[in-house]
Amino acid sequence: MMANMLAILFDIHGNRPALEAVLDDARTAGADRYLLGGDFAAFGAWPAETYALLEDLGDAATWIRGNWERWQGDPQAAPENPLVQSAVRFVTEALGADTVARLAALPGQVTLDGTLFCHASPISDIDGFSREAGDEDEDQLLHGVTAERVIFGHTHLQFARTSAGGIELANPGSVGLPWDGDQRAAYALLHDDGALALRRVAYDVEHTISAVEALPDEPWAGKTADRLRAAVFDVG
Repeated sequence: MMANMLAILFDIHGNRPALEAVLDDARTAGADRYLLGGDFAAFGAWPAETYALLEDLGDAATWIRGNWERWQGDPQAAPENPLVQSAVRFVTEALGADTVARLAALPGQVTLDGTLFCHASPISDIDGFSREAGDEDEDQLLHGVTAERVIFGHTHLQFARTSAGGIELANPGSVGLPWDGDQRAAYALLHDDGALALRRVAYDVEHTISAVEALPDEPWAGKTADRLRAAVFDVG
């Protein structure tokens, strides 16, 4: 088993079976540390259970918040979209006030071993990097960044590329709600020699879909089930 291997988990979204599969895979690979990159519980059938699994990682885990942790702490900051608003209500009730406040107070970014970790980009938990290089990389999203590598999530698209300025950019993808056409849970491992491995893990997606669909009074549930099934954001 390799020592000092970091498992990087973003966008879990209350999908306990996907998280369990990823944690099993990471431990088998030798992970002994975890970077938890935000959007932990919302839009999933198991918000409290997912949070509890992450808490069980203890001191081995470093946490940063995503846009959902910010919205949970300040619901008025969330979009007026009825699906988003219903999901905010569901997750905050499930987690409870103390946990919501703790998650909202997490830092927005952290640097570990020379790598900058943030939810969407160094300047925002919403404005993120695309798979293809663009002028906004250097002009906006990476302005003032001195790290050689930036790892982020938010778009639920797994990829790695290098910016025009030579900064390595990587999105481990979404553990619980992938939008790149691949239903498998996505995450990454950062080895002690600096090598980054993007990984996919199969799990029982239909079980997760059924659990979400069993929440008929939640307006967000049907859309989430469709996105889980198609593994894309735009499902009509």
